[in-house]
Amino acid sequence: MEILVAKSSGFCFGVKRAINMAGKCASDEKKGDGIHTLGPIIHNPQVVKMLEESRVYAKNDLSEIDSGTVIIRSHGVTFEEYKEAREKGLNIVDATCPFVKTAQELVSRLTDEGYQVIVAGEKDHPEVKGLMSYGDNKVRVVSGIAELVDMPRVSKLGIVAQTTLRMEMLEDIVSFCLHKASELKVFNTICNATSTRQTESAALAKEVDVMVVVGGKNSANTRRLAEVCRAIRPETYHIETASELCPEWFDGKRRAGVTSGASTPEWLIEEVVLRMKEISSK
Repeated sequence: MEILVAKSSGFCFGVKRAINMAGKCASDEKKGDGIHTLGPIIHNPQVVKMLEESRVYAKNDLSEIDSGTVIIRSHGVTFEEYKEAREKGLNIVDATCPFVKTAQELVSRLTDEGYQVIVAGEKDHPEVKGLMSYGDNKVRVVSGIAELVDMPRVSKLGIVAQTTLRMEMLEDIVSFCLHKASELKVFNTICNATSTRQTESAALAKEVDVMVVVGGKNSANTRRLAEVCRAIRPETYHIETASELCPEWFDGKRRAGVTSGASTPEWLIEEVVLRMKEISSK
């Protein structure tokens, strides 16, 4: 069985930057054991576990961090959480992805300019919760046009997207909102790495008999990759590690494709490919 791996697999720029920043904190002896991330630094359990072995511990709430260094995760945090960290006198290392930071600034600016702000994305995702906090209490989060039907027409409407959103979803929301405002400002804040990864994965899915998507089950961009691939190749499987691979998935298959979420390290992908080769050789 031939195994094809998407070119853009592995860490994206923002994730690589966050992991490097956490590694630098861990190697700084002055900061000792008091190094924490506010929430998992990226949505990959295996990487979070490795950081714990380097004495960088994930905490879900600032009430659990009283001193030392707090690393702001790649998804960012709410405005209120950032303010509280400063007030507690913690040493803040901001590993927020620059693309997310830009989206936060846009929500703040649009709000200041009097726009009704819509964030296109998943309301329960930490990135989106952070984006909302940079506006006012009228910021609206939508994941599809069905959630906009009851929205009254406004004079000024601004749209910002979760950085890992599918482009098709943003396009649908923007098109619908053309009828909801006299003035519409749209910022395509979907990061380039996400768009490229989705395009490459879709193209790969058309060339193979089965697709394997590697990444955290809690990773929004990995789940979306699986959705994109499954729409083209129904035999698409989302796994976190090589141990989840089932030999029967590959029975009678000539070509298999492998892609990964933006928070999946190269070594996990290599383990998956190695295991798939072992399966196909039997």
